[in-house]
Amino acid sequence: MTAKNTFPAATILGYPRIGPNRELKKALEAHWSGRLDEDGLLFEARKVQDRTVRRLVQLGLDAADSSIPADFALYDQVLDTTAALGALPSRFADLADSDGGVGTAASFVLARGDGERAPLELTKWFDTNYHYLVPEIGPETRFAAVAHQLAGIIRRQKDRGAVLRPVLVGPVTYLLLAKAEDGAPEGFDPLTRIDDAVAAYVGILGQLAEAGAEWVQLDEPGLSTDAGAALAAPGGLLEQVYRKLAEAPVAAAGRHANGRPALLVTTGYGTAGDPARAGEALAVLAAVGVEAVHADLVRGALPSAEALRALGGTRFVAGIVDGRNVWRNNLLSSLDVLEDLQAQSGAAVSVGTSTSLLHVPHDVAAESALPAHLPAWLSFADQKVREAAALARGLAGGRPSIAAELQDAEAALRSRAKYDGVVSPAVRQRTAALGEEDFTRGLAERRAELQQAKLGLPVLPTTTIGSFPQTGEVRRARAAAQKGSITQAEYEQFLKDEIARVVALQEELGLDVLVHGEPERNDMVQYFAENFDGFAATGNGWVQSYGSRCTRPSILWGDVSRPAAFTVPWTSYAQSLTRRPLKGMLTGPVTILAWSFVRDDQPQAETANQVALALRDEIADLEAAGTGIVQVDEPALRELLPLRAADQPEYLDWSVRAFRLATSGAGDATQIHTHLCYSEFGEVIAAIDALDADVTSIEAARSRLEVVADLAGFGFRRGIGPGVYDIHSPRVPSTEEVAGLIETALDAIPVRQLWINPDCGLKTRGYEETRESLRNVVAAAKAARETQAVRA
Repeated sequence: MTAKNTFPAATILGYPRIGPNRELKKALEAHWSGRLDEDGLLFEARKVQDRTVRRLVQLGLDAADSSIPADFALYDQVLDTTAALGALPSRFADLADSDGGVGTAASFVLARGDGERAPLELTKWFDTNYHYLVPEIGPETRFAAVAHQLAGIIRRQKDRGAVLRPVLVGPVTYLLLAKAEDGAPEGFDPLTRIDDAVAAYVGILGQLAEAGAEWVQLDEPGLSTDAGAALAAPGGLLEQVYRKLAEAPVAAAGRHANGRPALLVTTGYGTAGDPARAGEALAVLAAVGVEAVHADLVRGALPSAEALRALGGTRFVAGIVDGRNVWRNNLLSSLDVLEDLQAQSGAAVSVGTSTSLLHVPHDVAAESALPAHLPAWLSFADQKVREAAALARGLAGGRPSIAAELQDAEAALRSRAKYDGVVSPAVRQRTAALGEEDFTRGLAERRAELQQAKLGLPVLPTTTIGSFPQTGEVRRARAAAQKGSITQAEYEQFLKDEIARVVALQEELGLDVLVHGEPERNDMVQYFAENFDGFAATGNGWVQSYGSRCTRPSILWGDVSRPAAFTVPWTSYAQSLTRRPLKGMLTGPVTILAWSFVRDDQPQAETANQVALALRDEIADLEAAGTGIVQVDEPALRELLPLRAADQPEYLDWSVRAFRLATSGAGDATQIHTHLCYSEFGEVIAAIDALDADVTSIEAARSRLEVVADLAGFGFRRGIGPGVYDIHSPRVPSTEEVAGLIETALDAIPVRQLWINPDCGLKTRGYEETRESLRNVVAAAKAARETQAVRA
């Protein structure tokens, strides 16, 4: 029997890898701080891996049948694929081992930089809040099969009795996600290196087969983008690549007839290939000999009956359990779909998740403080594994075999639909009464005149994005207040002292527009969720954002409103300490949606308007208290952008209108700022302009201010602050480095429009590096002012 007939009935595409109590995060940060050596780090990582395998077996997967994916990246799965390919940019070439491999220490240099070398660029993984490290490929980039670390994991787990399925980013997606290395010829496309990359993948398959892998998972979510879809048609690049992989002989003795491991190709985050011909890309893969193909049935279209029949003996993995949201699966509805798919295809169907479960927390059972009504409605990673296993049993054994699971799921759905607060008549009446005037401010030119008269800012004004370092002392004080070991009055005094210290530091450094530092905020979205009706915050619902960084998305379950002002006291107190202008800091409606688990029972546009009205009320109270600048951060504006161009106008319309609804109640003399980060901004500059913010700050340092050319080409006319200090790396940029970035900006942006600021908030940085970096930023800005004055 060939491997294609032995794929498990239930599987997942990936599992949270940070650990149920963030064990890997803690080990990574201990290693980076010098408190844990590399052997100690790898020991802790192996403990997390072992725990994951044991837990997945408990939840219904089989350790011996390749149903468990080996998705154990220490930092990032794209970085791991870069390491397995030995695809080092030339500036990191010295880090390669003798065979071209990339060890653990070297991979962290790629991720975090060292000395004068900036790390690989970070950007969002498709339309999620996960960040991946962008490969840099040039005409001379070396590719080699050096998957030693992944092969070692497979060997170790096999020795422990588990036959795992190693996971890599597939070759088409890998090169679609890559950028041209600095120094590459203008117009160079990394996809031109596909033959060299595929040769390395062939070698990697051989290494994994030798290690004992029977199946290998190649993730090709790039096929769900317009660029990838163009490659997925019959006769296209996808077919050429996978014919080579499927037909390549491998020396190792695996279960497949030609020796290599069997291949599962996954296509999450939407419809692979042309949506009008759903399933065609899967049929292309099946025709060249791929043993199993996957489709995202949550965000993607159902494959056509014709495409399913064309799969022949290739196993179809139906991604029907949502890997990206936390609502309980409608098992009965899902079973209807699965039974129909199996009948149409005439072949066996496996049940899987739509994507990796990387995007959801570990376990609802770990939450002890959620409102009593909520846990029964929810499904985190562990519950999703159980759902996939139950659906597989129901598909194989009929509905009576999972009668209890079906009954429980139906009861939860009924409870959710009827619960008080899911619908609030007062909120619905307010959104229904909105008119076009609620989305519009005065002319930008007149606003700029009024704001400058009020604020009196110099050219090239300096500011930060909002947060200052959240030290251990801040976190300990917050925890003590939550436990009741200090009084609320003591905690508030601590926060006031911290705010006073941050304000004094900014004045000492010479910043022009100050912030209060946000010590009272545990998270830029959770803080708002805790002060809005319709939300619930988790206690342990951590999700990896990048590297060791985790977020704790709140759960938006009902209609949203704001009971009372909550940012005003801290902003007003901070402003009382300084004569310089100080920003009120809010998180925008789109970002609150993007970084929460949002209800799925109404259009997102309606939910966004509800959040926007709650923020509008807060802005009105800040204005009434005398705040002259309000920043409404939308770092996730680009994140939610649909992957297909045809779907983007509708999203951009409601997302821009939500921001304008939140901010258009402000007076013309109130300066509205916004902030965006980690996006390919060129695609959405028109939408950024349509936000109508007076000042927009943008992440730009890692990409060496690539965005300024797009801004200049568009003719952006309001204030703009492309970041000149990369806060996602511990590096301290020199004054000269920052000055060079400012000069790059000034080559494209008129001086009257340009602001000088870091890429993002400083929450994750330490005070020593923050102080030194900001001092260099201010010095570079002052020098640029003097140069501009001489030129004038």
